[in-house]
Amino acid sequence: MLEGMKNAKGKPVLLRVVQEIQRNKDYLGEIDGLIGDGDHGMNMNKGFTLFAEQIADKDICFTEGLDELGTILFSRIGGSMGPIYGTFFTAMAEKGASLDVIDTAAFAALLDAGLGGLREVVEAQVGDKTLIDTLVPANEAMQKAAAEGKDLAEALKDLKIAAEAGRDSTKDLVARAGRSSRLGERSRGVLDAGAVSSCIILTALADGILEQMG
Repeated sequence: MLEGMKNAKGKPVLLRVVQEIQRNKDYLGEIDGLIGDGDHGMNMNKGFTLFAEQIADKDICFTEGLDELGTILFSRIGGSMGPIYGTFFTAMAEKGASLDVIDTAAFAALLDAGLGGLREVVEAQVGDKTLIDTLVPANEAMQKAAAEGKDLAEALKDLKIAAEAGRDSTKDLVARAGRSSRLGERSRGVLDAGAVSSCIILTALADGILEQMG
């Protein structure tokens, strides 16, 4: 087995992410409706479905797909999350454009680049009850796994655990960024929709990559 996934084999991984967003559309809408506008699931489903339709007949690699996905999300879906996720995915794609194999170090670099791009457009920090609460610990777990020389399967397991913990941490937080911040204490007790969707995305990426390894 390769110590990673060939970049050329990444299309099914991205389609897995699409399927998970589609499957969780109503759930994301319900969560968002508790302290937000309730349109997160609908908007995410629209963007990811458009992406799946656009690449349906294309022979596309993982990083090329990330770039197309980011472009669609940035330009075609409403709300704040389109530009946020669009920036995240296009930054990942730019970092990995020349890769042949996605191994632990490579995926760690992609994730770090995505978060770095996101930092340029959002001011939220860990603890503000946003997707940052999922992405930062997931990225830290991936960087730690790379530094320790873990293989990709181990690293992705660590990433999923960290992403889930980050997602769950938002339930007890008071929103300090985004529209839900206007609710103050009333935002406590509910998961953040962006933290949930980013956990879904990272988990689907991890599981999809594991399926394509070898």
